[in-house]
This record gives sequence, structure tokens and C-alpha cells, in this order.
Amino acid sequence: MSATAKKRTPLPEDIIARKGGAPIVSLTCYTTPMAQIMDAHVDFVLVGDSVGMVLHGLASTIEVTMDMMILHGKAVARGLSSTMMVVDMPFGTYEESPQTAFRNAARLMQETGAGAVKLEGGVGMAETIRFLVQRGIPVMAHIGLTPQSINTLGGYKVQGRGETADALVADARAVAEAGAFSVVLEKVPAALADRITAEVAIPTIGIGASAGCDGQILVVDDMLGLFTAFKAKFVKRFATLGADAEAAIADYARAVTAREFPGPEHIFADAVPGETR
Repeated sequence: MSATAKKRTPLPEDIIARKGGAPIVSLTCYTTPMAQIMDAHVDFVLVGDSVGMVLHGLASTIEVTMDMMILHGKAVARGLSSTMMVVDMPFGTYEESPQTAFRNAARLMQETGAGAVKLEGGVGMAETIRFLVQRGIPVMAHIGLTPQSINTLGGYKVQGRGETADALVADARAVAEAGAFSVVLEKVPAALADRITAEVAIPTIGIGASAGCDGQILVVDDMLGLFTAFKAKFVKRFATLGADAEAAIADYARAVTAREFPGPEHIFADAVPGETR
């Protein structure tokens, strides 16, 4: 492919075809500029409901609304030209019934241009996943630690240890059989993640799971060091942009206070023919 050639935007079927192949690369994203940066490097972008915590300062994902997801979905879509976008369904928009889930998923796809939606839950959500898929809505599932359920899970705890491992395997099998094209495994013991990856026919996307998963995802603000309110064990900082930004802002404040900025090169003369900026 030439440097100027545009790759075809992947479809859910392309993600399924990657099962057992080259690892699937994905990141969570919320803004146009960040989407533009990652577009050429990832297989899909997830507009995650973690936006509530990362960008809006909320205590959890439970407070995130449909309008927020649509707003950020539209923003991310404007920054993508060759990458599939998946959008999280926020808490309370799909649990009531398959019919409710369909109406909200259809709205998400229509208003954002998403290629798929993601929802949390295993066996209990299988009927809903099947209902959506049968009506043309591709679904990415999410099991293990499901952040929208932290109030019933007792916090952000590792899931699937001990006697609960078989239940998590059953969740994975249920969402795969219902038609999900992939499943996120969050905060799951590595051996269990490897077992699930081996036993289900759809790709597993790990976040705090195992390097043996079919793919990996992180929140981009976490891995770049922009979001530092807390750091999960599974996050690797690939950069420290938050610290860099703080240092730059401190330098800016110093320069303004010292009247070093703006300098002659940053200000305008009374009239310069043809000057526009």
C-alpha cells in the first residue's frame, strides 16, 4: 500500500477474522484531535463511558448520559478516516429490555456513525445481544470487571478468581453464542483470560487480563499520563504528557508574570498587507 493510499475501515467481521492472528490494537478515545493521532495505528477506537471520569471529573461511569456519549462519539468520528469506532452504551440505556436497548443502540449508531456498540454483562445480557445483532447492530461485549456494576461488585476488584472462574467462562460463551463479535475482558486473572481466549470463537480484548488475549485496549489518557487521578495496575505509562503539560503551564505563567510573553514575534503591527493570522 502506498503512503497516500487509504486503508478500508474495518468492519466487525474483520475483527472476528483476527481471532488467533496478529494482536488487535485498540484505544479508548473521546476527542477529535486524539482520534486523528491514533487513526493510523489502531484497529478500532472505543468511545468509552470512562469519559465521565477522565474528562468530566465524575466519580464513576454510572453518571454518564446518552447525550454525553453522542457528543463525544461525534467528536471522535470527525477525527477518524480509516478506523472503526465502537461506542459504549451508558448505564441505564440497555438493561431494562432488549427493545429499550435496540432503541438506544440505534440512536447511538445513527447520531454518531459508530460501527458497533459495546455493552456490559455476560449470561444476563445474552438475550439482549442476540436481539440487537439480529436487527443489524454489531455488539462488542464486556465481562469481568464491569464498571457500571461496581456498586454490586463491591468496587474495582479482580473478577473470576477461585470458584467464580467458571461463571466468567459461562459469560464469555454466552455472549459469543449470542452473536457478539468480540468481548472485552477487564481485570481478569491471566490464566483465566487465556482459558477464555482458547474456548471462545470470538476475539478477546484484554484490559488488565493477559498478553495472550487476541487484542489489548487502554484508555489513551491513562497510557499517555494525562489522566493521573489514579493508576490501575494494568496501565503502562507510555508517556508522561500530564507532567510535561504542567511544566509548560508553569513556564507560561512565569513568562507572563515576568512580561517575557508575548514577545515581539507574537504581536501585530498596526497594518501588514495580506496578514490574516
